[in-house]
Amino acid sequence: MIIGVPREVKNNEYRVGLTAAGVHELCHAGHQVLVETTAGLGAGIADADYETAGARIVGSADEVWAGAEMIVKVKEPLPEERPYLREGQTLFTYLHLAADEGLTRAVLDSGTTAIAYETVERADRSLPLLAPMSAIAGRLATQVAAYHLMRPLGGSGVLMGGVPGTREANVLVIGGGVVGEQAAMMAMGLHADVTVMDVNLARLQEIATVHAGSILTRYSTRLDLAEKIREADVVIGSVLIPGRRAPKLVTDDMVSTMKPGSVLVDVAIDQGGCFEGSRPTTHDDPTFAVHDTNYYCVANMPGSVPQTATAALTNATLPYVLRLASAPWREALRSDPALAKGLNAHGGTLTNAGVGEAHGIETVEVTDLLA
Repeated sequence: MIIGVPREVKNNEYRVGLTAAGVHELCHAGHQVLVETTAGLGAGIADADYETAGARIVGSADEVWAGAEMIVKVKEPLPEERPYLREGQTLFTYLHLAADEGLTRAVLDSGTTAIAYETVERADRSLPLLAPMSAIAGRLATQVAAYHLMRPLGGSGVLMGGVPGTREANVLVIGGGVVGEQAAMMAMGLHADVTVMDVNLARLQEIATVHAGSILTRYSTRLDLAEKIREADVVIGSVLIPGRRAPKLVTDDMVSTMKPGSVLVDVAIDQGGCFEGSRPTTHDDPTFAVHDTNYYCVANMPGSVPQTATAALTNATLPYVLRLASAPWREALRSDPALAKGLNAHGGTLTNAGVGEAHGIETVEVTDLLA
């Protein structure tokens, strides 16, 4: 198979779909890899590194998209990339279609076979291709919150961990999944006062046990959530429902009760965000004010640490890329139920119920399409 790796065009997106090591594995398996020139530069991978690994460097995105049978990316196709989408080609990337009706319509109109990293799901409900970026985003969420608490940036001027004789920042993490636990661990490491809220009691028990009570846990109800938000210096939203829009758990009224200069980081912004006032921002202009608080809603947070993120992403995606490259896509999906859950669209047909619900589009079952 011919696999294409284009350069990412999203604002300050420095990740790339495959490392040189990943390219080498594909070439060793007998596949051809086309890499757009300078695609890996932001992640510290030179064209020469890809060539040594066996790739062919091409001069434009047009050549990559036109020449490849499967495109391996990081982020969803932006409007300028959508004309490249075509029937007979497989697109393997983060898609987050439930948050973007325009992209969903473009994917359906093109007829492309779209497989989303974020909806590949194992029987135990784990998300193997989302997990590494979730871990990075969770850790970054605490870093950026600590940074934006500084007074010159509009924050309250509270040091995350305080010093002896002063109070620590009160950090509330909403959602106890991978993002939430990683964010809480980082905040705990900075000596903040950390609480994780979730509706999954088993998950809260696990966090409390693993971290020996150093991370507080609380069952999430509307009343309790409003109380904890009112007390918080930092709120990190990390709620995820695979393939669906994130629920708006934090209302504008709740935020209006927060201390001036508090920081809210919405890691769920790719799926529409879990704060009522959230809207996507970029690394160039990452925050905006709501009442007297600052919202950070960058939709590609791991893109700011591209060397770590590209390596972690390729480690997770490469086995699936090899499966898709080594067999017809239907056969690959039939043999791997987790990968089959990643299929969002094929031939103009939508197969993800959460996306269909978000945009009012009829869907079919993946199993029916594979039959």
